[in-house]
Amino acid sequence: MDYSERQRRQELRRKKRKRQVLIGKILIVLMLVILIALAVILIRDVAGKSLGGQGNTGSRPPAQSSEGQTAGGGQPETGDSVEAGTSVETENSGETEAPAGSSQEQLIAEADRMAAQYDYDRAISHLKESGMYDSSTAMQTAVAGYEESKAACVEYPLEEVTHVFYHTLIYDTSKAFDGDNKSGNYNQVMTTVSEFNKITQEMYDRGYVLVSLHDMCTVNEDGTVSRGSIYLPPGKKAFVLSQDDVCYYHYMEGDGMATKLVLDENGNVKNEYKNDDGTVSIGDYDLVPILDTFIDEHPDFSYRGAKGTIALTGYDGILGYRTDICYKTRENLQPDQQKFLDDNPDFDEAAWEKDREDAKKVAEAMMADGWDFASHTWGHMNVGERDLAAIQSDTVKWQENVEPLIGKTNIIIFAFGADIGSWEGYGSDNEKFTYLKSQGFDIYCNVDSTKYWVQFGSNYMRQGRRNLDGYRMYYSPELVTDLFDVSAVWDSSRPTPVPQM
Repeated sequence: MDYSERQRRQELRRKKRKRQVLIGKILIVLMLVILIALAVILIRDVAGKSLGGQGNTGSRPPAQSSEGQTAGGGQPETGDSVEAGTSVETENSGETEAPAGSSQEQLIAEADRMAAQYDYDRAISHLKESGMYDSSTAMQTAVAGYEESKAACVEYPLEEVTHVFYHTLIYDTSKAFDGDNKSGNYNQVMTTVSEFNKITQEMYDRGYVLVSLHDMCTVNEDGTVSRGSIYLPPGKKAFVLSQDDVCYYHYMEGDGMATKLVLDENGNVKNEYKNDDGTVSIGDYDLVPILDTFIDEHPDFSYRGAKGTIALTGYDGILGYRTDICYKTRENLQPDQQKFLDDNPDFDEAAWEKDREDAKKVAEAMMADGWDFASHTWGHMNVGERDLAAIQSDTVKWQENVEPLIGKTNIIIFAFGADIGSWEGYGSDNEKFTYLKSQGFDIYCNVDSTKYWVQFGSNYMRQGRRNLDGYRMYYSPELVTDLFDVSAVWDSSRPTPVPQM
């Protein structure tokens, strides 16, 4: 899904929420009107009976309240509900309040959040197009502030946008670092929840702001790629974040990590975590919901609502759902896939279809909330070592098994930190690039240990990524000092020495 489509979905989601709030308030107002009407009828009936049952209550003038307002009618008192579509002049300011569900205070709060995320133009339009701007001193003051903040911003150099990445976060270190044959690999390439939280807080304190890969470049209709533009206040530093292998592979089960991404009762993306007693908890157990929560509390950590880029394989399914065709056909199964089916005999074709449907819903909610998806190749392939035919076969599997669930993506993040060409750049003589470009990939990411590495070609953008894991922090702490202090974030439960690769 391209950047404009993601923005459109975000806007639709916001409008849907506004409609729901408006409908809810209209229903409440209608219920109040009905209750008031019934109360008036009851009072009149009682009054009529007290007068001897003459039935003349209809000709009596309605009772007056102590404030001189008609009971059950007239202008509402301060704090009363306002019927949908009605506007009320405030006595002192002369400002016009918004229709139910879109009060002046609410609109300004929404615009403030947009401005906090450096989307000043959108914040200004949000208030100016509200219908109340011309008569609202508060809105005019807010807009003046947004315009002043916007004018103070400077264009950030794209070649200095650093890109950090993680794998699945470890929630329970006692299970991940238990000394079995997997714990060494976890120690090398994974980060604990505690470390991630401390790194994120320290990067925030140092002025880092999360941007999207799509903020860095624009893909034109003819396939060429142009430089993007990012404007931030002086002192702020742009960075990109990605997470690899967000599929919750079978081999990770029981090792202290989340098992899937789900939607909670409020439609928010959270993790499922399986406890020792077999129960399931829903909460912030991996990067996606943890970062969502952090940005909810620190909106200025995100540039115009950007989140991270999620790199997916497909062979074990995506997002913790067993969506690959092998779970339906039961052909070409790996041992852990066969074990899953043996342990879950009720996972039939209908269950497979439901997993695909649920995964798609989670992916759509994530994209609407600012997350991007990238191909990590279907089979976690080393594209540098494999030939073109293998890359073509793998890409077809990606298109058949993953793309229908997340839509098209123009980002490919190479597994193993590999690449399809030298540092000099991709050219038309590079058959692997020519093929991947023809399949819609415009943004290419590898792994690099430098502070930042960004390359623009005429028809692509390429960026190096920095792994923030046990191996990097233990052996090369000096390479991340621009981001955080390793000694301040290091999880003491991590075994040392970290195994050599």
